[in-house]
Amino acid sequence: MASIFAWLDHSEGDRRKALDVVDLFREQDTRDELGIGTVRDALADSLFPGISTIQTRAKYLLFIPWIYKVLEAGKTKSSHVARLARRHEIDLIYQLLKSDDTDGVIGKDAKAGLQRLPSSVYWAGLSVFGIRRYQGSLDQYHRSLDGFSLSRRQIHASAEDGVVELFKPQTNWHEGLPPALDGFPEGASLHLKVEEAEYLHQQIMTNVPGTLIAFLVDQGDWWDAVSFPWHHPQVGKCANHVKVQLHHAELFSLVMLGAALLYNLMLAEKRASSRNDGVGLPEGLVGHYRSLLGDWYGEVEDKRRTLVQWVDSRSDFWEIIHRVNPRIPIPTVHFINTWTDLAAGTDGVDTLISAPAARDLIHHRERRLKLTLARLDNPRALEMWSGAAGTQQLTYRWQQAQTIVQDILRGLGRG
Repeated sequence: MASIFAWLDHSEGDRRKALDVVDLFREQDTRDELGIGTVRDALADSLFPGISTIQTRAKYLLFIPWIYKVLEAGKTKSSHVARLARRHEIDLIYQLLKSDDTDGVIGKDAKAGLQRLPSSVYWAGLSVFGIRRYQGSLDQYHRSLDGFSLSRRQIHASAEDGVVELFKPQTNWHEGLPPALDGFPEGASLHLKVEEAEYLHQQIMTNVPGTLIAFLVDQGDWWDAVSFPWHHPQVGKCANHVKVQLHHAELFSLVMLGAALLYNLMLAEKRASSRNDGVGLPEGLVGHYRSLLGDWYGEVEDKRRTLVQWVDSRSDFWEIIHRVNPRIPIPTVHFINTWTDLAAGTDGVDTLISAPAARDLIHHRERRLKLTLARLDNPRALEMWSGAAGTQQLTYRWQQAQTIVQDILRGLGRG
């Protein structure tokens, strides 16, 4: 029997996050194995609001409203809109694959079999950037179109009768949205024209001012891709509050990587005790993760003084997190604080790796999150472990943000 996910919550933000989690299950090394995702997302939302982990290119911020404006203009019924919108979005895939830039085309491989449509991927971001005026989920928007069309007809009839309207007619999309080419999606391209890039620049600056993404689209010079936002060559020119956010993001990313690596080492040891397990290394996965922990600890040592100061002033970090999300679970705060104390206060990687306090902390955290499916307790769950779970260092959606910003800079002639 196939497994399914369902939820009753009507929050579009919660719905998007749930779908993002489902997508991340396909990438074992990016999964939130130790339950720190709420803190990671708070930092990501501070730096790159409107960006999600499965967005690909900036032009989709225009493609989606263009598709729905066509359907609205045709007075599409609510009962038909989902089917017709899907047809348009699938057609868009084939049109984009004819262009000379296909990197980041959503559905490039799945084509007509695509399950997660771009409209779902970008729906929340369209609201954050003020491009979508309708406040509600995608499904709610679909259901609203019958009433929307009726209200527009009533307004038109009133105008013909000479009735003065005191209120502007309802609109679902920003009035300044650049027009699509005639015949869209035929001839569609991921390249942004100047007026399209200027529009996205304007919407980001207006709706999320003072963020790192706003700084980059406004003042960013072209840069060669870097792995982390704190490695961007213009970080020194950011506003002070952005520098502070990046400082917290960098240290949190570094210190929590150690917890993820220790968790995987414990899994490797557990598996190695029951069978011969190797990945081409002399000591198999156990040696692999001990080596990675050694490299990680070397970075911790390089930043020891800064890290200790960060731990001592931890209230500043949590103030930023709680400002974005005041509902961080208390056990998550406790887990993070306890691990950072251990990472900053233990002398030597071997001491940390073997410390009962560190191992118990990881073990209890997994058990709390996964209950009977905890890999460290459930042999069957351990067998399903791929050899890497949640081992990628936190980047806070930087790869997606970097691509989208550079799309806009190219369109502005700064690429």
